[in-house]
Amino acid sequence: MSEGGVSRRGVLLTIGIALNAIAAALLAVPLLGFILSPARRWTWQKWVPLGAVADFPANQTRLATYRNPFSRPWDGDTANIPCWVRRISGDQFQVFAINCTHLGCPVRWFEGAGLFMCPCHGGVFYSNGDHASGPPPRPLYQYEYKVQDGQLLVLGGQLPTLSERV
Repeated sequence: MSEGGVSRRGVLLTIGIALNAIAAALLAVPLLGFILSPARRWTWQKWVPLGAVADFPANQTRLATYRNPFSRPWDGDTANIPCWVRRISGDQFQVFAINCTHLGCPVRWFEGAGLFMCPCHGGVFYSNGDHASGPPPRPLYQYEYKVQDGQLLVLGGQLPTLSERV
């Protein structure tokens, strides 16, 4: 060790502090994102038209598609989001995400049986979205909807998940 020079201990201490600062920054980014996510949650949702109310006959379930309002030009067909629309009566609807609540496979509607069925693991749901049989842990996810000026609109931009209320 020379007088007034840089010691090995000083260099290693500086490197250690720098590595700890980098690790702390890398850990802080996802933590801040998690903490601040409720504040930006609503900025990624928008009311999107599914079609005229008259396009959905009472007591029937139809497949509808909307375009993700926050898509990019390069998203192509992946920005088209399918959903099942069930008109109960008048302006009362149920709009279901097409994904099974087990592992996310697309459910199909079988008019004759009046059931949604998942081809992947045999999940079955009643026409109102309630779980009938199979491994899914809960009913089908539902979109928020509203009727405005004769149009059925859904709150698009974020797929409904377990974090949403039933």
